Amino acid sequence: MKLISIVTPCYNEEDNILPLTERIRAVFALLPQYRYEHIFIDNASTDDSVAKIKALAATDPRVKLIVNSRNFGHIRSPIHAFLQAGGDAVIGLASDLQDPPELIPKFLEKWEEGVRIVLGVKPKSLESRLMFIIRRAFYKTIARISETRLVQNATGFGLYDRSVIDIIRKMDDPYPYFRGMISEIGFAHAEIPYEQPRRIRGITKNNFYTLYDLAMLGITTHSKVPLRLATMTGFLLAFLNLLVAMGYGVAKLLWWDHFSLGVAPLIIGLFFFASMQLFFIGILGEYIGSIHTQVLKRPLVIEAERVNFTNPPAREHSKT
Repeated sequence: MKLISIVTPCYNEEDNILPLTERIRAVFALLPQYRYEHIFIDNASTDDSVAKIKALAATDPRVKLIVNSRNFGHIRSPIHAFLQAGGDAVIGLASDLQDPPELIPKFLEKWEEGVRIVLGVKPKSLESRLMFIIRRAFYKTIARISETRLVQNATGFGLYDRSVIDIIRKMDDPYPYFRGMISEIGFAHAEIPYEQPRRIRGITKNNFYTLYDLAMLGITTHSKVPLRLATMTGFLLAFLNLLVAMGYGVAKLLWWDHFSLGVAPLIIGLFFFASMQLFFIGILGEYIGSIHTQVLKRPLVIEAERVNFTNPPAREHSKT
């Protein structure tokens, strides 16, 4: 029997742990041809999430738990759990119940047909209208400037064959942009559309900083367009500045006694060029920060505890 690993990252999701587990059990009760393990990776929750998962694990060996020593963020933690999964296929599934477990049979059907990556995509969502518009705008922007084709409206919810997980392990990225990595691999994939439901329990952990971090990670990892835009803008502004200077010079020669430059154009020009410089220095800083993260080569997470695992933690591939 093939083993399917369900990976669920969580942070302060005590109200969603039991309903999610029950829904997954119900799904696999209709799929007797598969075994499954359900791996929770907890990012140092401050509520009763860990206690509730441990209670489930005590009565069901299929429920497994990794507790991080601290909150390592929403980008690194899920990938670490993916690398610990032992299944023939791994399914990423959020803990907020906005990723419907009932799509798992469709994922498995496509996988059995030979598709190694099956992605859930959400062309519609019942979440905040403004947030959905911002997300779609980001997906379209990153798709246009990316050097590889990224799947729009995919959040990581989907199924990944063991061969895909092995490739991700070899990439050895300490701060991985998972959606970009999947596109970088280049395997043909299937897309399963669904309407994302509204969160019923708990509070979303996504805020402006986490979304900005994800956006900058996607841009700096998969596109050089901002850097080249900065260079071209610099050339263009220098050329325009030269034209303006020549125009003022000619005007001064023609109307020597009447033409004065004035303070306003100087102040406006100074602040304009200063703001442009700061903007592009910030862009450059994002790329330098990304390089700094790669050079440090820190582990994805540090585990404080694991439950119901029989094997030691799988090590990330390291370059020698």
